[in-house]
Amino acid sequence: MSKILVLQITAGFEGMEQTIHPVLLQDEDVLVLVDCGFVGSLPLLEAAIRDKGLSPEQVTHIVLTHHDHDHMGAAAAFKAAWPQVKVLASREEEPIIAGIAKSLRLIQAEQMQALLPPEQKAFGQAFMSLLNRVEPVAVDETLAANQSFDWCGGCRIMATPGHTPGHISLWLPEHKTVIAGDAMALEEGRPVIANPQFTLDMAEAEASMHKLLALPVQTIICYHGGLYRPAEHRDTGSRRDS
Repeated sequence: MSKILVLQITAGFEGMEQTIHPVLLQDEDVLVLVDCGFVGSLPLLEAAIRDKGLSPEQVTHIVLTHHDHDHMGAAAAFKAAWPQVKVLASREEEPIIAGIAKSLRLIQAEQMQALLPPEQKAFGQAFMSLLNRVEPVAVDETLAANQSFDWCGGCRIMATPGHTPGHISLWLPEHKTVIAGDAMALEEGRPVIANPQFTLDMAEAEASMHKLLALPVQTIICYHGGLYRPAEHRDTGSRRDS
C-alpha cells in the first residue's frame, strides 16, 4: 500500500512566519521526502515526520525541487544525521545544491540590494545572510524531465522551470496527484505564481503552472499553500490561474 503524506512546518524570518509543506511518498520499498525546509529546521522536520508515525531514519531519498533556502535548507543537516539517505535533484540545479556554482537566488538578491530603498536594505542584508548560511549537500543522483520511478505506483519527473531554471515537479498518476514545489502556490485558495518578485523567468513560470493545471489530477500539493483540488474550482468557476 502506498501513501502520500503532506507535512506542515512553520518557522519565522525577520518577524514573519511562513508555513511550508514538504511531502513524504511511502510504499513498501521507499520513503521519499520531497523538499526539506529551512536552514536550522531539522528538528521541526524530524518532529513532523514522527507525527506521521514514521522515523527520519526510514527516509531513503530526498528529492529537491530546486535550490531555494526553504526547500534545501535542512538537506545537509538531514544527510549528516541520517547518512543512508540519497539526495536527488535536477541536472540544472545540482551544481548549486552541491556548492559547485553560486546560488542564482543569492546573485539575484545581491543585484536587487542596490535598488532597494533605504528602509528595506536591512531586510535585504538579512536575506542575503540567510542565503549564505545554506549548507551545500552532495547530490547522489541527477534527474531528467520525464524520468520515471516506481515510487507509490509510479512517479514521473516533470520539468517546471521559471521559478528557477532547473525546477522540477513530481506527478504520481496512480494517486492523481502532483507535487508542485514552487511551480505553483496558493493565495486565498487560488493558484498563483510563487513569489513572482523572485521568479527568474515569469514566462516560463506561467507556462509551468498552466502545464500542472492541465494535468488529469485530483490534487496539486503546493509547497506554499497546501492542497489544491482543480475539479472543485472547475465546478464552482472560481479558479484563477494567474
